[in-house]
Amino acid sequence: MSVILLGGSPAPHSSSSRLLQHIGERLALHGQRVSRIEVRDLSASALLSLDTDEPSVARALAAVRQADAIVVATPVYKAAYSGLLKAFLDLLPQDGLAGKLVLPLATGGSQSHMLALDYALRPVLASMSARFILPSIYATSDQLGRGLDGSLTLAAPIAVRVAQGVEQLASELRLVAPRPGTDAVAAKDLHAVAA
Repeated sequence: MSVILLGGSPAPHSSSSRLLQHIGERLALHGQRVSRIEVRDLSASALLSLDTDEPSVARALAAVRQADAIVVATPVYKAAYSGLLKAFLDLLPQDGLAGKLVLPLATGGSQSHMLALDYALRPVLASMSARFILPSIYATSDQLGRGLDGSLTLAAPIAVRVAQGVEQLASELRLVAPRPGTDAVAAKDLHAVAA
């Protein structure tokens, strides 16, 4: 099954980007084929002018169209998901998530922004006909640390939520997986879609 990691952070080393990478690595260990789209790497002028024919945008939209699941990650700014993520979501058709499983992630400075996922992002994802939106995962900066080797370390409560989210998404993907004998292939490595 194919999973797209959709990063909506303008900063390459943000908390949401690191959490998205961590979840992608865990999904790959479950045998899922994982690809990553960082919206910040797409053509800014194409995003702003809604140019779906620009090559990087067209590749990203095609990858979303072909995916079985989307993990959407965003920082929370002013009680909402990032404008960068919104610019990309605006390019998708009204049924752009039809038949797809979606796992929403967000990071913010404090727990007071936790509901931004449920009140801002979840309704948009639902309006695009997602098959199933899994329970959201929200983490504060304090819950996401850095190990001596630079790896992401998770505080115990968020580590449990992340493990549950990964397991639930992997389980749901197994339920909708093609039967043996089809041409589905699982790859173990992450690769960028829109480089």
